Amino acid sequence: MAKRRNIDIFSLSFLDAITCGFGAIILFYMIITAQVDLRRETVLEDRSAEVDRVQLQVLVGRRNLVELKEELERLVEKWASSRAVRGEIVAEITRTQQEMETLTQDSDSQREMIEQLRADLAALQAQTEDLSATAPTPEDAGDFIRSVRGEGYRQYLTGMRMGGERILILVDASTSMLDATLVNILRRRNMSPEQQRQAPKWQQVVRTIDWLTAQVPSTAQFQVIAFSDHAWSLIEGTDGQWIRADDGKSLEAAVQSMRRLTPQGPTSLHAAFAAASALEPKPDNIYLLVDGLPTMGEVTPSRQGVTGRERQNHFQRALREVPFNVPVNVLLFAMEGDPMAAPGYWTLALKSGGSMMAPSKDWP
Repeated sequence: MAKRRNIDIFSLSFLDAITCGFGAIILFYMIITAQVDLRRETVLEDRSAEVDRVQLQVLVGRRNLVELKEELERLVEKWASSRAVRGEIVAEITRTQQEMETLTQDSDSQREMIEQLRADLAALQAQTEDLSATAPTPEDAGDFIRSVRGEGYRQYLTGMRMGGERILILVDASTSMLDATLVNILRRRNMSPEQQRQAPKWQQVVRTIDWLTAQVPSTAQFQVIAFSDHAWSLIEGTDGQWIRADDGKSLEAAVQSMRRLTPQGPTSLHAAFAAASALEPKPDNIYLLVDGLPTMGEVTPSRQGVTGRERQNHFQRALREVPFNVPVNVLLFAMEGDPMAAPGYWTLALKSGGSMMAPSKDWP
């Protein structure tokens, strides 16, 4: 019987096959690995480019965001400014409407006042005609204590007669009495006291005081009070007292004191009427020489300048000091820039039972 041969599975041919297969696997792995690396590099390059693009977009977006924020801040500031301007415009519109309403009311009040003044003027003219019939003649002048030189008998104050037992003369001695225009007032204010006393307007006021004192009856008592920011008697040592006019010396002393007086300071009508109220017994006839509405009230103002409305307010408050039921006769030496002075003093004269006139430049 033949002896079997042992089969060796690890022969050379088998090892060659195994080795070739293993080499093929390694080769295949290397090929695949190379492809993977190539693809990975390609993908990485693509991703890097994409990242760069995204980063660029982010930078551009941030830059745009900063610009948008700045634009937003500008818009917010502009909006706030517009809102503030709108508020100012609305406030200005409101103020304008209020001023228009006030002006409309003032216009209505002024029209009513004008109509009332016209009616009062008609009544005053009728009263003047009645008084003219009983006016004193030149022969009656012999009863006067003092005489005034002039062209004939110059007693032609329409509706204004010097009478009463206690006669009070109030004369404005403020700076405005230097002239009728603001420019000349400022110019004369810087002159010497002697030149100021020679001002035409002030000289007319002095002549008026001279004339008025010449009409005081010998049986009457009188007082002459000057006022600016305060009031004082022209006869020294007689503040708050009545003076008898029987001998004429006191009247002459008042006129001489008036001639030495230099007008200066603001105008306080409150001080004048307060001095009138302080007299006991009360006057029964007041003659007020003035050129406009007062420029101050009860106290000295802390600032320079005064508005028209403030002057009217000072005037209305000063009227509270007027003695009750005493006629106030006004001689208005009007100055420019004070249109409400004439209606105001005219109303005062009519309501108190007195009269008012604006003397011509050649009177008395």
